[in-house]
Amino acid sequence: MKKITMANVAEHAGVSKSTVSQYLNERFHYMSEDTKIRIELAIKELGYSPNSIARSLRQKRTSTIGVIVSNILHDFSTQVVRAIEDICNENSFHVIICNADDDPDKEKRYIEMLQAKQVDGLIVFPTSDNTELFQELIAAHYPLVFVDRVIEGVAVDVILTDNESALRLAVDSLVERGYKEISLITAPLIEHITPRGERKDGFYKAMNEQQITIREDLVHSVQLEEVQSVLSQMLADEVPPTALIAGNDRILQEILKQVQARGISIPNELAVLGIDDVRFAEFFNPPLTTVAQPTYEIGKKAAEILLHKIKEAHTNLDHQIYRLHPELKLRASI
Repeated sequence: MKKITMANVAEHAGVSKSTVSQYLNERFHYMSEDTKIRIELAIKELGYSPNSIARSLRQKRTSTIGVIVSNILHDFSTQVVRAIEDICNENSFHVIICNADDDPDKEKRYIEMLQAKQVDGLIVFPTSDNTELFQELIAAHYPLVFVDRVIEGVAVDVILTDNESALRLAVDSLVERGYKEISLITAPLIEHITPRGERKDGFYKAMNEQQITIREDLVHSVQLEEVQSVLSQMLADEVPPTALIAGNDRILQEILKQVQARGISIPNELAVLGIDDVRFAEFFNPPLTTVAQPTYEIGKKAAEILLHKIKEAHTNLDHQIYRLHPELKLRASI
């Protein structure tokens, strides 16, 4: 079969090759509706299939972005990535997703691999150990957006939850119901993982605003495998906590394992509240009160900003930190 070319489409539609090219590249600013319809019909009738590789070389774009996630096991990550994929799909962009496991070396290898594949930009849940590499990307005006983490001195747009507000919602909802012996368990406070430090700071601020005495023996930042033993120790204290805030979804799961193993009644013996609206929250018995991060909005915002940078050839010089508001999902566990 004879190969159908853009020139064939132009002749069939009664327009110039440049007009067909503008149509294929979605540049409709000065194109009438009649012209668009004629080109669309010509493409269908002739069975024309654009050469996407050749077009990407001409445009110096691949219509593909890379997303490097810190840990794909978190519900937060998968929900944010879903939103990014939705927005990119609407804009005819492809997405390559990589899981760095909070490993700076793995993150660096993924950045280098994605650049070798000539992706048009990156959305990264970053570690802080590749600051120099991120600075090089910014200096080269490479489209880059961070999610969930702020790296000091790296001038790039960041989208994350307002973590202090999340903890204020959690503490206020517990205090309103009469709880005073309130515990917080978070993952270890690693400098570059912004939410952990901000949530602990938010807890202290909210407790002070409520004029509730903070018991340091009820505030813990521990590895995932230590959560159950720490909770067991607290529950054995002479004055155990009456309410517990889990700093993220995986911490919450470990807490619930211990609660179920000990046959603890929620909320009669211990109120439980999670930061992150886990998928099973509504179906747990009793349904779990959570503070939901605006995951879809975060992913949507990150994708929109990155695509704008790509399409408009914007640099990263004008950067901003966007803190999106969480929402209390009040259920029966407090």
